[in-house]
Amino acid sequence: MTDRLHPCDQPFSRTLAGLADSLPPEGLTLGELLERLGPRGLLALCMVLTVPFLLPASVPGSSTPFGLVIALIGLQVAAGRSPRLPGRMVDRPIAAENLLPVLQKGAWLFGRMERVARPRLPALTRGRTPARINAMVMVISAILLMAPLPLPFSNTLPAYGVLFLAAGSLERDGCLVLAGYLMVALTAVYFGLLALLGMAGLQALFPGGGF
Repeated sequence: MTDRLHPCDQPFSRTLAGLADSLPPEGLTLGELLERLGPRGLLALCMVLTVPFLLPASVPGSSTPFGLVIALIGLQVAAGRSPRLPGRMVDRPIAAENLLPVLQKGAWLFGRMERVARPRLPALTRGRTPARINAMVMVISAILLMAPLPLPFSNTLPAYGVLFLAAGSLERDGCLVLAGYLMVALTAVYFGLLALLGMAGLQALFPGGGF
C-alpha cells in the first residue's frame, strides 16, 4: 500500500480520462482494466469500482461482484499478502457502455479529491498494523456494499467508505482514512436502523408471531 494516486507527473484523474478516450468498443475485462491503471495497483481498482455507487454511472448488477473483488483485495492486504484476483474474476468483461461513464465520472470525482489529498496523520497510514486495520475495515465496507438492498444509500455509504480508505492508504492521508471509518460506522448504524424498523413492522403485522 505504498503507491500514490499520482506517483508520476500524471494525476490519477488524467489516467482515467485517458482510459475513457481510448476505450475499445468491446469494453475491457477486469484484468485489462487493472493493467491499464498502471503502478497504482489494486487499491486504485477498488476506488474505480466504487464509482457506480457514488455517481449516476450505473453498472447493472454490480454491487455483489464489485464488492466481492474489493473484499478479496482487502483480505489479502490484511493478511500481509501480495493481492491477486482469481482468473475467473480477472477475465470478467465490462461492457464499454457501462465502463465509459464510470471512467468519465471517476476522472471528475478523483480530480476533485486530488486537490485536497496530501500526506497527514501518519499514524493512521504508515506501518503494517495501520495498513492491515484499514484493509479489514475496507473488507467490512465491501461486505456491506454487497448487501442486495434496493434502498436509498445502501450502496452509497459503504462505497464512500471503500473510496476514502483506499485513497487515504494510497495518498498516506489519515484524514481520508478517518472519513472512511466514519462512513463505515454510518453504514452500520443505517443498516441497524433498517433492521429495527423491519422488526417493528413485522411485530405490527404479526403481533402474536413472536417477533
